[in-house]
Amino acid sequence: MKAVRIHSYGGAEVLTYEDVPQPNMTVDDVFVRVYAAAINGIDWKIRQGYFQQRLPHQLPLILGWDVSGVVEAVGANVTDFQVGDAVYGMADFVRDGAYAEYIAIRAAIVAAKPESLDHVQAASVPIAALTAWQSLFEAGGLSEGQRVLIHGAAGSVGVFAVQFAKRKGAYVIGTASADNKHFLSELGVDEFIDYQTSQFEDVVHNVDVVLDSIGGEVQQSSWKVLRQGGILISIVSPPSPESAAAHNVRGMMFSVQPNAAQLTEIGKLLDAGQLKLRVGTVLPLAEARQGHELIQKSHKNGKIVLQIVS
Repeated sequence: MKAVRIHSYGGAEVLTYEDVPQPNMTVDDVFVRVYAAAINGIDWKIRQGYFQQRLPHQLPLILGWDVSGVVEAVGANVTDFQVGDAVYGMADFVRDGAYAEYIAIRAAIVAAKPESLDHVQAASVPIAALTAWQSLFEAGGLSEGQRVLIHGAAGSVGVFAVQFAKRKGAYVIGTASADNKHFLSELGVDEFIDYQTSQFEDVVHNVDVVLDSIGGEVQQSSWKVLRQGGILISIVSPPSPESAAAHNVRGMMFSVQPNAAQLTEIGKLLDAGQLKLRVGTVLPLAEARQGHELIQKSHKNGKIVLQIVS
């Protein structure tokens, strides 16, 4: 089969489009013909070698853990899926990913593809939506009536976070560039802050939850907007325990986990027309290198997706 692998860590140039053996299945896997695979920030960071300690991989490695496709075979222990089922999911980071024509993935972590979405759209959902869902509700305990500040609200995670928080009944404050103001207003943001012209810490106060997808100075400035006992959740860099203690708040680094039940619920919302997606650039598998260059160098709106089957 064709796949994109890395044989060493490094820049986008290490991505190699080549013939590779088909993946081996376990009795708990489904064997999926990949129709589309999204590119996420975690992909280029693993490619660069940033997670060698936390996520030890054996090279060569197929990247890409957002997948949508069709089941072509099922393991002996699998009862929830059958050949021909359209599925989507977040694959295990410790195994080969979905920049390939086929992937073997645990049946327990995939869900039925939302019927209203094509495969490119479906592949754009899992990691971003699960990150937003789990960070806000499992880590942050966000509840109705609370105030949440979402940095990078127009990004792939932010778009879902805004919509989930609004559905929960929270007051949503979002930071983004000015050209995203109308889009975020349509998603339901209660208060929009143009990070290019305003210092959010000067106008935002008494926030219960901060969702940080930026890190650096943005994270540091976020401590002062939290109410006492509030929480800062970062998906990019570990918050300082000393800073948290100094402001009498909590801080945590969050890492997303596969969850088929949550993807099923998210799929229902998508099919009901209650969530909006933002797919940007669609590329063929052979151009994965271009996709990595785009996600690292630009702030283009919408997810970058590799389309394997058109």
